[in-house]
Amino acid sequence: MNGLKDKVVLVTGGGRDIGKACAERLAKEGAKVVVTYFGSASSAEQSVGAINAAGGKAVALRADMTNAADAQAAVDKAVSEFGRLDGLVHVAGGIIARKTLSEMDEAFFREVIDVNLTSLFNATKAAVPAMNEGGSIVTFASQAGRDGGGPGAVAYATSKGAVMTFTRGLSKELGPKIRVNAVCPGMISTAFHDTFTKPEVRERVAAATPLKREGQSAEVASLVAFLVSDEAAFITGASYDVNGGTFFS
Repeated sequence: MNGLKDKVVLVTGGGRDIGKACAERLAKEGAKVVVTYFGSASSAEQSVGAINAAGGKAVALRADMTNAADAQAAVDKAVSEFGRLDGLVHVAGGIIARKTLSEMDEAFFREVIDVNLTSLFNATKAAVPAMNEGGSIVTFASQAGRDGGGPGAVAYATSKGAVMTFTRGLSKELGPKIRVNAVCPGMISTAFHDTFTKPEVRERVAAATPLKREGQSAEVASLVAFLVSDEAAFITGASYDVNGGTFFS
């Protein structure tokens, strides 16, 4: 893929699953990668080790992206290690737990908003001043942000819907210097769904898609690599579905 060689990209939540796949794909295409993780130290270090062993350049550090100081430290690491910052791929986030409105309290709601939306604010707030002309930000929304999510996912869906709105607004504010786009994964085979989605629900959702299967992390990473690259130079403010063809009215 043209337009990624020697770019420096910060991948938050890059320790496992989709984030890990993004870091590895970007490195494969020639980017220098800084990976942040929170609870996936061994996986992140293994991934960075594999990238470096293959001739790429990558470093990892632990960071809680809901903490502004940690977000700034991640950006500073990219600049100190590689001398610049060209891209931000913000994968960090999560559902925390499935809770209905009657089951959740304000603290839980705020926690979900913080891990998905405040973390994105912190990451972009830290990254934008350091980014070069022609830079690219890729945010992670979700199919849930479009359709409201499954049972007990109202807080998560709300936060991911807000990510799409944040993406659109930021693209207007940062253009033409920096492009901002969102990726909206559907049912991707990850630890997220291993933990929070029942097998029968996964089977039903996969069967309802035109492609009749779950997606793979590498398939999301392919789109992310394109959006970060110069090949996507006239794309900004968009939210891309990666869900096997599931559409919503």
